[in-house]
Order: sequence, then C-alpha cells, then structure tokens
Amino acid sequence: MTDSRLKIKKARRWVIKIGSALLTHDGCGLRAESLDVWISQIITLRQKGIDVVLVSSGAVAEGISRLGWQDRPHAVHELQAAAAVGQMGLIQAYENVFQRYAIHTAQVLLTHDDISDRKRYLNGREKT
Repeated sequence: MTDSRLKIKKARRWVIKIGSALLTHDGCGLRAESLDVWISQIITLRQKGIDVVLVSSGAVAEGISRLGWQDRPHAVHELQAAAAVGQMGLIQAYENVFQRYAIHTAQVLLTHDDISDRKRYLNGREKT
C-alpha cells in the first residue's frame, strides 16, 4: 500500500468535494438520484467513524433551473443571481436526503478573508 493510501485509510476526517459535473444535468438543475448515491456513501463513512466535511458545487446550476433559463449565463451579475437562488434549492436538497438518515446538517459559507486571516481560519476549522 502506498504512503498516500495509508494516510487516507488512517484519516479520521475527510473533506469531500462534489462538483457540478457529478451533481447536475449538464449544469442545469440537480440530479436527485446522484445526490442520494453520494449521501449514502457519506453515511457509510460516518458509520465507520470518519468525520466528513462536504464541499459542494451546484448552486448556479440549480439556480438556472429554478429561474427557467435555458443556458448558463456569462455575466457576473447573472451568475450571482443564479447562485443566490440556487443555493436555497441545493441546501434544501441536501437537507432532505440527510433527514432520511436522521442526520442534522449545517451550512458554512467562507470567504477568502476567512481563510487568509489566521484567527478566522482556525475558527472555521473548529468542529462543533
């Protein structure tokens, strides 16, 4: 077993990033069936004693769908609008799936300043 695989196997906390390509219909709307599969795998990890931090894309894609747009916009203000509208649906979708497993969810939004300022970074790392 390689050193990297050994480190992963021994890790007690995993950060998992689910990108838009894995979660959406070509960038327009969420695929609920994919969400179910990913969450069931996260539940399995939790049952093995692994803490999981989930990082997810998909807000813009969900927003495009909710707003009824046919194509992904290019203008920053339209992308921001889609992300704002879509974030609500994305979090709601995750909440619905996690509730089936009686798992409470929370959302943490971080900015560049939260990561670059040491005190704020350490606060963001804290586990409740």
